[in-house]
Amino acid sequence: MNEKRRTKWLALVVAWLAGACLSASAMTVFDLRCEQLDNPLGIDAVRPRLSWKLDSNRRGQNQTAYEILVAGAENSLRRGEADLWDSGKVASDDTVEIYYSGAPLTSRQQCFWKVRVWDSQGRVSESKIAHWEMGLLQTPDWQAKWIGRTKNDAVAIAPLLRKSFALDGEVKEARAYICGLGYFDLYVNGKRVGDHLLDPGYTRYDRHDLYVTHDITALLQRGDNAVGVILGNGFYNVLNKTAWDWDKAPWRAAPKLLCQIEIEYADGRRTVIATGDDWKTSDSPIVYNSIYTGEIYDARHEQAGWNMAGFNDLSWEPALLVDPPAGTLCAQMMPPIRVDQTFKPVSIKEPKPGVFVFDFGSNLSGHAQLSVQGPAGTEVSMKYAERLDTNGDGLVDQAAIAMHVVRFDAKQKFQTDTYILKGGKPEIWSSRFAYDAFRYVEVHGFPGKPTPESLTAIFFHSDIPKVGQFECSNPLLNSIAAASRRSYLGNLQGIPTDCPHREKNGWTGDAHLASELGMYNFFPSAVYTKWIQDIADAQLPEGKLPGIVPTSGWGYTWGNGPAWDSAFLLIPYYQYLYYGDTDEFLHHYDSFKHYVDYLTSRAKDGIVNVGLNDWAPYKTTTEAPITDTGYYYVDTKIVALAAGLLGKEEDARHYREQAANTEKAFGKRFYHADTGLYDNGSQTALSCALYQGLVPAEIRERVTENLVAAVKKADWHVDTGILGAKYLLNALTENGRSDVAYRVASQKTEPGWGWWIGQGATTLWEQWNGADSRFHVMFGDIDAWFYRALAGINPDPTAPGFKHFSISPNVVGDLTWVHADYDSIRGKIVSNWKVEKGEFYLEIRIPANTTATVSLPIADMAKIRESGRLLEKSAGLKSFKTENGRTDFVAASGTYSFSGPLSDR
Repeated sequence: MNEKRRTKWLALVVAWLAGACLSASAMTVFDLRCEQLDNPLGIDAVRPRLSWKLDSNRRGQNQTAYEILVAGAENSLRRGEADLWDSGKVASDDTVEIYYSGAPLTSRQQCFWKVRVWDSQGRVSESKIAHWEMGLLQTPDWQAKWIGRTKNDAVAIAPLLRKSFALDGEVKEARAYICGLGYFDLYVNGKRVGDHLLDPGYTRYDRHDLYVTHDITALLQRGDNAVGVILGNGFYNVLNKTAWDWDKAPWRAAPKLLCQIEIEYADGRRTVIATGDDWKTSDSPIVYNSIYTGEIYDARHEQAGWNMAGFNDLSWEPALLVDPPAGTLCAQMMPPIRVDQTFKPVSIKEPKPGVFVFDFGSNLSGHAQLSVQGPAGTEVSMKYAERLDTNGDGLVDQAAIAMHVVRFDAKQKFQTDTYILKGGKPEIWSSRFAYDAFRYVEVHGFPGKPTPESLTAIFFHSDIPKVGQFECSNPLLNSIAAASRRSYLGNLQGIPTDCPHREKNGWTGDAHLASELGMYNFFPSAVYTKWIQDIADAQLPEGKLPGIVPTSGWGYTWGNGPAWDSAFLLIPYYQYLYYGDTDEFLHHYDSFKHYVDYLTSRAKDGIVNVGLNDWAPYKTTTEAPITDTGYYYVDTKIVALAAGLLGKEEDARHYREQAANTEKAFGKRFYHADTGLYDNGSQTALSCALYQGLVPAEIRERVTENLVAAVKKADWHVDTGILGAKYLLNALTENGRSDVAYRVASQKTEPGWGWWIGQGATTLWEQWNGADSRFHVMFGDIDAWFYRALAGINPDPTAPGFKHFSISPNVVGDLTWVHADYDSIRGKIVSNWKVEKGEFYLEIRIPANTTATVSLPIADMAKIRESGRLLEKSAGLKSFKTENGRTDFVAASGTYSFSGPLSDR
C-alpha cells in the first residue's frame, strides 16, 4: 500500500471511529409530545406546548441548546424546510413546556416537527419526525348543524342517524369532526370508526362540549358511501332519578349530533358532508340506555346494513334540526377510553335453577360481552355487582352500590343489561353507552348451560400511558399496590371518579388524594387538564365550588369545602411538580385567586370551617376546622407560587403574607404547648399539621413523637379518614419515622389496607370496616408512598418536572429489596435496592439532562463503593455529606451501582 493510499485509509478509519464514538456518546432524542399527547389529531391549542426526552449512555450528559423545526408537510421537513417555525438554536436545557412560536396556526393545519439538541461537548442529536394536526378553530369552520331524532328527552330509545353520499374521485385525506351527545358510535361504510369508547368525554354541557377528530381516509371509497351514527344518553340525558339530580341538569335534552366530514381528493378538490335535515333517522335496537341503570338491546329490531351504502332508508324519517347545546365547542384533547384487558370467569355457579353467577376474580370497570345462541325473543339479563349476598344464597348483592338510585324507585334496575335474541346463529353483544363496576355477573334467562366462553369481562378506562412500576419483598405491599392501581384506572373514565358503580361522580377530594398515585404509575396529565377546566366551569361568581365536578347543580351546599375543593389548586400544583407544567397556573390563575379570596371571606380569625371533615374515619374523628385551615394555607401558598411564576410580584407578596398569617392563626388556635398536641391529638390532626407544613421547626420533633404515640395507642394501626390516610405515612416519613409508617402500612389486621387484602379485596374499599363500596380510590396514596418512601423517588419543588430530584430509599421493617422505575417527563428513573448479610446495594438510573440527590442508609462514607470505586473517586458525584446515619451526595445523569454496610436501624 503506497503512502498516499495508507494516509487516505487511516483518515477513513479515524473518521469512522470518531463517528462511532459520537454515536455512542451523543444523546438520543425521543418521545416527542404535543400538549402532553402522542401525535394528536384535531387539537385547538393555538400555541401548543412541545416536549421531548433525552437518553445517553454516558454520565453527566446535558442539553445545552435545542432547535425546533416545524413544517406543514413531512417531505418539506425532511428537506430541512421549516416553513412554519424554525426556532433557531436556543441556548437552553429546557425539554418540557416549550410553546410553539411560529406562524399562526389555522384550522386543519398539519404540523410535522422534529428537534435537534446540542450536548455539553457541542455534539448534535436529532429526533425522528412527529406530528400534530389542528382541529376546527373558528365557529364559521362548522358547516354542520345540530340534528336529532326527537326533542323529547323522555324517549329512551337510542337513535340511528345516517347519510348516503357519492365520491367521484380518489380520496387523499378525510377527517370526521364529531360531537354526539351524550355518547356516540360512528360508522363509515359499515365499519366502526376508531377504538374509542364512551366518546366524547363528559363535561358541564352548558359550559363546554367536546368534539372528536378521526382520520377516516382508509374507510372511504370512490362511488357510493354512507356514514352512520348511534347516539346514547350518557350524562347529557339521565333518564332516572338519582341522588345528584342529574335528571334536573340545566343542559338536559334528547341526544343530538354534530358531524362534519371533510374530504380532500387526490386532485386537490374538497367536499364536505355535514349534518343537516338531509340526514335520515330511525330507532335503534337499543330500546333503553342509562349511565346508571344499564342498557336493553332488542336484536330483533336490528336493521342490517343501516350504516352502509345502498341501504334502503325510504322508511326512515328526516332528521330534526335541534338547538345546539349552550356550551362552547372544544377539541377533546385527552386520551380516549379504550379496552385494557379481557377476563374469563374463574368460576360459574348456579345458585338457583336457571340463574348463573360468573366470578371474574377481580373488581373491574367496564361491561360483559355476551356470547349466546337461542330462540328469538329469549331475554338474557346481566346484573353486575362487586360482592355476593351475605345470606349465603350465592346471588349478587347490589345494596351498597345501588342505594342512591333505587331508593327513588324500588323497581328501578341498577347496573343491569338485557339482551333480547334475534334467534338463529350465535350472537355476540355488549352494551355501548353504559359502564359498570363488578366482579360478579348474575345471569338470568340464558338458554341452556353457559360455558366460560359465554361471558367475557371487558376492562376499560381512559387510555393513559403506564409510566411506573413498584415491587418489593413484601407480597402484601405488592397486592396493595396492584389494588391501588386497579382502583385508579377503574375510576378514570374521562374524569377522575370516586367509584365506577354507585356514583360515577368526580368527587374532588377523592381526586386530589389519589392524584400522586396516578402520576407515579401513569401519565394522566391531559385528563387532569380537561378536568381542571370542568372545575373552573363549576365555580360560582362568589368563588364557591361544588363537591362533585361536573355537577348538575348538586354539591354546593353539602360535600364540598377546602378539603375537597382544593383539587382545583392541588392538581395543577402536582402537574407543576411532576411535569414542570405551568399552563394551568396561566389559564386559571384568576379563578384560583378568586377561590382563595372566597375562603378568606369565610375565615374567622384566620380559621376556616367550611364543609366536610376527615371523611370515613375508623374510630377517632377530627373536626373540619383543622383540615380546612390546613388546605386554606396550602391553597394560599399555591396562589403565591403561581403569582411569582407569572410575574405578579404584588400578588405573590400578598398571598405569602396571608399564608404566614394563617400559619400563625393555626398554631394559636390548635396547638397546645402544655401537651405538644394539635387539636384533639388525633392521628389526623397531628399529621395534618406536619404534612401541610404548619409546625414550626423548633417543635417538630415533639409533635412527631406525639404522632408516633398516637399510632402506638392505636396498636400501630391507622386511625384516620381519607385525609389523614394521606397525611400520616408521609408526615412520619418526612420526619424520620419511616419505620413507623411501614409498620402501619403493612398491618394485616383491621383497620388497614392489608386487612382489606386479607378479606379478598382486589380494589380499595370505601370504609376501613368494609362497609359500603369496595371500589373507591380515596385511600390510594399509599401506593405513591411506596415510590416516595420505600424506593425513595421524590420530585424537587425547586426544580420541578424532575429536572432535579432525590433518590432516598428507606430500609425498614422486614423489607429486603425494592424494585421501582418511573418514566418521568424527562426520562426513566430507576431505584433498585436490596440488603444481603448487612450489606446495602443500590442501583439507580438518572435520566440525561437531570441530576439527583442520592441518600444512602450508610453511615461510613469511606466504606461505600460505586462500581468497585471509592465513592469520592466515582465520576459524576459531588457534594458529599454524612449525617444521621446516611450519606448524601449529588449525582449527574447516568447509571450507578452503590454498595456498603447498612447503618444500624
